[in-house]
Amino acid sequence: MHPLSIASALTRSPRRWSVGRPLIPGVGRRRRRVAAFYRSLRHHELMNYWSVSFIAALAGATAVRWWLSARQIAAVAAHRESVPSAFADRVSAADHRKAADYTIANARFARVDVIVDVLITLALTVGGGIAAIDALWRRTGWEQPWLGTAVILSVVFTTSALNLPLTVWRTFRLEARFGFNRISPRLFLIDLAKSTLLGLAIGAPVLMAVLALMERAGRLWWLWAWALWLAVTLVMTWAWPSFIAPWFNRFSPLNDEALKARVESLARRCGFTTSGVFVVDGSRRSTHGNAYFTGIGRHKRIVFYDILMQRLAPTEIEAVLAHELGHFSLNHVRQRLLVSTTVGLGGAALLGWLAAQPRFYTSLGVPTLSPHAAILLFTMVLPVVSFFATPWAARWSRRHELEADLFAARHASGTDLAAALVKLYRDNASTLTPDPLYSAFYYSHPPALTRIRRLVEAQGPAARVEM
Repeated sequence: MHPLSIASALTRSPRRWSVGRPLIPGVGRRRRRVAAFYRSLRHHELMNYWSVSFIAALAGATAVRWWLSARQIAAVAAHRESVPSAFADRVSAADHRKAADYTIANARFARVDVIVDVLITLALTVGGGIAAIDALWRRTGWEQPWLGTAVILSVVFTTSALNLPLTVWRTFRLEARFGFNRISPRLFLIDLAKSTLLGLAIGAPVLMAVLALMERAGRLWWLWAWALWLAVTLVMTWAWPSFIAPWFNRFSPLNDEALKARVESLARRCGFTTSGVFVVDGSRRSTHGNAYFTGIGRHKRIVFYDILMQRLAPTEIEAVLAHELGHFSLNHVRQRLLVSTTVGLGGAALLGWLAAQPRFYTSLGVPTLSPHAAILLFTMVLPVVSFFATPWAARWSRRHELEADLFAARHASGTDLAAALVKLYRDNASTLTPDPLYSAFYYSHPPALTRIRRLVEAQGPAARVEM
């Protein structure tokens, strides 16, 4: 037979041949099944690796939290009856015991909070909670960004509702037990309603914009989402002191002319331009006191809590403000903004990569890939992973606080700042004897003994802190 005839016969044959096809029937099918089995096995191995890694990180973070908490409770309890010698003439034994009891109560409450948070995280991820909420909303037939916004808001409201009893207990039981709470149930509910409305008014449109970018902006959607986040952050920082904060608190101009003159003179010496000095009615909610500056550009404000004005002398208030202005003059604010912006960019890029990984979804209990699932899972995973960076961030913050203390000592009075800090430690029931490892891991400010010692050294050997 001519070769072309053979080729024609093979072409007309009902059996389709291909290069490398086995002539023994069934062998090819078995090979394909084996190959498919190994591919499936490999997929499940990778999926289990992601799942196990997440659960292991969550368990590790929880174990570290509990261990550090146990150390803190033991250290504070061991020193409950003895005031440190450096504070013996300025903090009474009763105030010291109150601070110890308050610290221990907060540590024990934090343990409960950690367990609840872990259970919620597991229930929403590997437990299928996000997948269940997503499936319910898909029945509506909505498209993005409406579907994603509905799912994310549902998860946010669910977690908020589950955490609400803890917030109520902390406010009306724990804080009230130590005499710190002043908020009424009515004001608590009003604040809750305002916060919810504000979150919806600002958060929902931003969320819809991000979901739309994920759908339509191509592979670099995360870069546009980061730019949007940065713009919203700057606008919120600008708008907060003048338009948002007054919705929750009353801000009154400082009417003590002598103190106002001291404050304005200090601000000029530090090169800080302000739109005014204000007193906020923080005592309506709590007896904890503080001072801060807020805003950007010409909208910067200096704000004192009214409770702080009642407890500190004018020179002490000036010293506290000098510390806050030190963060501005030493470029701490710019450094933190730069780091926050850079970390935000890295986080957006990481989300962009994870959103394209099917195993990221399936290993965390979400079978259906979607932009909103990526956002939700990312917000669940990120705190677990970033927890282990806490000590580095805390150390950096403590260094800034010590630098600001020394700035205050140069531009106001280190002795007055030390005296003010002692009063704040006492009145806020802050422990003077934290566990060294606990404070090194968590504290954004140096422990009391370290701060006071540095300030006294900066003022010279003759310095003495008066009450």
